[in-house]
Amino acid sequence: MDFNYYLPVNLMFGPGKINLLGMETKKYGTKALLVTGTHSTKASGLLDKACRLLEQEGIEVVVFDQVNQNPTTTTASEGNAIAKREKCDVVIGLGGGSIMDCAKAIAFMYYNDGEIFDYIFGVKSGSQSLPLIQVPTTCGTGSEGNCFAVLTNPLNNDKKSLKNMSSVAKVSIIDPDLMKTMPKELIATVGFDALCHNMEAYISKITQPLVEIQTLYSIRLIADSLVRLYEGKGNSEDYEKLTLASTIGGMSINMAGVTAAHGLEHPASGLKDIAHGKGLAALSPVVYEATIDSAPEKFRQMAQLLGGKTELDFVPVLNEMLGALNLKITLGSLGLKKEDVEWMTDNCLKVSAPSLSVHPKSFGRDEIMELYYKSI
Repeated sequence: MDFNYYLPVNLMFGPGKINLLGMETKKYGTKALLVTGTHSTKASGLLDKACRLLEQEGIEVVVFDQVNQNPTTTTASEGNAIAKREKCDVVIGLGGGSIMDCAKAIAFMYYNDGEIFDYIFGVKSGSQSLPLIQVPTTCGTGSEGNCFAVLTNPLNNDKKSLKNMSSVAKVSIIDPDLMKTMPKELIATVGFDALCHNMEAYISKITQPLVEIQTLYSIRLIADSLVRLYEGKGNSEDYEKLTLASTIGGMSINMAGVTAAHGLEHPASGLKDIAHGKGLAALSPVVYEATIDSAPEKFRQMAQLLGGKTELDFVPVLNEMLGALNLKITLGSLGLKKEDVEWMTDNCLKVSAPSLSVHPKSFGRDEIMELYYKSI
């Protein structure tokens, strides 16, 4: 047994923890670039509350509210330009995974000049970011617990993660009460993303004992809470379960990576700007059906947590969950066409090679094309 587990993030978890935002941010700076989206935090009143909490501690706030789903390098560059112009010394991500990923990229670009995809593909290296505070408002990506920042290059639709340990948040304030404003469709898609993170980290070739313990625990938490929340039958404890599972999923992929389902999804959402969780819902059953024979014991354990008995039950119980979440969908229903398959396959081999390399089963170009065709 030989492994290393290093993840230097301070997780502050619990109802009401949002009220610590000002006090925690004050430890790292006096002028914050607050990165958020165009609508939800404004509509819920959370943006105004966050600004008040910061200003009460004497922190000047500059709001950057232009982040959409599947954030682009262009958006991150715009935010970075504002941070530099305003001489911000700390960055806050307030929102879902796209916002938190964009906040990481902005903090990283502050000290690392040039095209960020040069850093993503390893052409350049960087080791410094502005201090970062993360406040998730959706329970899916787990971005508050890892160093990944997924970005799309609008020039060629490449979608790939910046992975740099300097991008790990100094503090992540994880308040399950902030999840209660999510509409049910969003609960379904982000919750399924959280499930995929935990499942993929669990089956990864480079997983490790601590990750296995965490991910099996999280899969059970999601099985207990996600459908209940989607159906409107959940309570505060269910929000806590799903939120914790999401954070653990983010931590786990930091250690073990994601595998083929995410690897195939990124080209699809990079090309068509589809919701990430929906892309995973279309691809995961097909990818897993082709994988079970390479890791039967692990699929048996996951099947049992989701309500099945043997590894052969895994895809049926996963599809049952997707049906309950109204996510029994295809890539075709999301706008992808058969003529897109060749581009997606080539792009997958380009941007997702690390994810494919840690998947329990090796997929070559022909196999990847077939998985895409089956998913359409």
